[in-house]
Amino acid sequence: MMRSLFSAVSGLKAHQTKMDVIGNNIANVNTVAYKSQSMTFSEVFYQTTQTASGPNAESGKGGTNAMQIGLGSSVGAISTAISTEGATERTDNPYDLSISGDSFFIVNSAGNTYFTRAGNFKVDESGALVTAGGANVMGWQVDEDGNIVKDLVSELYIKSSKFTYTTPEKTTAVSLTGNLQSSSDDDITTTINFYDSLGSSYQATLTLHREGQTGTEVSYSITNTSVTKDGVATDIKLSVVGDQKLVFNSVTGLSADDNSAIMFDITSDTLTGESLDILGDANHQLTLDASGITMFADKTSIKNYLGIDGKGAGKAVGTMTSVGIDNSGCIIASYSNGDTRTIGQIAVTSFSNPEGLEKVGENLYAATLNSGEFDGIGQDVSASDGKISSGVLEMSNVDLSSEFTNMITTQRGYQANSRIITVSDSMLEELINLKR
Repeated sequence: MMRSLFSAVSGLKAHQTKMDVIGNNIANVNTVAYKSQSMTFSEVFYQTTQTASGPNAESGKGGTNAMQIGLGSSVGAISTAISTEGATERTDNPYDLSISGDSFFIVNSAGNTYFTRAGNFKVDESGALVTAGGANVMGWQVDEDGNIVKDLVSELYIKSSKFTYTTPEKTTAVSLTGNLQSSSDDDITTTINFYDSLGSSYQATLTLHREGQTGTEVSYSITNTSVTKDGVATDIKLSVVGDQKLVFNSVTGLSADDNSAIMFDITSDTLTGESLDILGDANHQLTLDASGITMFADKTSIKNYLGIDGKGAGKAVGTMTSVGIDNSGCIIASYSNGDTRTIGQIAVTSFSNPEGLEKVGENLYAATLNSGEFDGIGQDVSASDGKISSGVLEMSNVDLSSEFTNMITTQRGYQANSRIITVSDSMLEELINLKR
């Protein structure tokens, strides 16, 4: 039989494999973060009918080249364009993530560690961040102070009883600003707000009574008329410690320095003036800063603020309201009391030879001997000048124009190989007809 028949058959098989690769690329043109593959051909074993010979000075003959007949082609390599990033698609889903750079997300499925570029994640019933196929997204946890602990990666939880609330804080300082009309002798009522150590909200009504003037100093006494807790009246009272008063200069209208630190004890008539356990703290005191109040001729207008220069404001208990993921992969939870808290960080990893990774389906890759090993810890995405973007997904990097061009050349190659079989058959037919 003719060698060309078998060479053509090998060519048909190789071109069929290449068409399989092209077909798979086109089938995954809209698969999240799919990396296109390409195939190269390799020639196979050659049959040598005459070896090469060198020149012979004695006989006067020159050298001759070897005579070799090839026996067809085979699949040389199937490569994955894993380092070529696909375009990004905006989704506005906070759990849809894309990575810039050459890093991979780390996931765990049934105890096996895999890697992926597809960041179409979701939150399962247990609150864990998982892939579309249910593999757990891995990363680093936080310590009690909210610091990331870059240790062995573990499952990340978006919703967990550990992160549902943030601790309330009692208010230790409040501020008053505004103006007391200099020509008015009327009592002025204003309110201040504060929280106890359990996060309950209180509003106290204060009365400012103008007592008189000594020289250039005008003084106001402060008394408390009522306190409501979460809008309900209570028997709680605010009592000024000692004989502290609000003092103003009648010439300048400015507040005296002593107005910046007026102390209140929180008491109750039913507890004979003792501090209230109901507030969650038996030693709850408030410092009032009224240095922002003036005594000008303008009308009276008083405003109150929690805290002094942003300190001592206290806060209610915080309930988680939303979760976001920043460019470094940190998972940031927002709470109803204005708190934000880092509850974990998505870790990534990279490989010395990412093309050595093995595709295992569901947009996942497994490490191989030729890809490099995963150390179990991973790295921050910014370590390789990359970043994680939330609300977008990496698209497939398949180039349809190239795929269709390859399809044409592959079809023509397959056609040419089939023609070799037809012609070889005709030649064999002529040979058989010689005996007629």
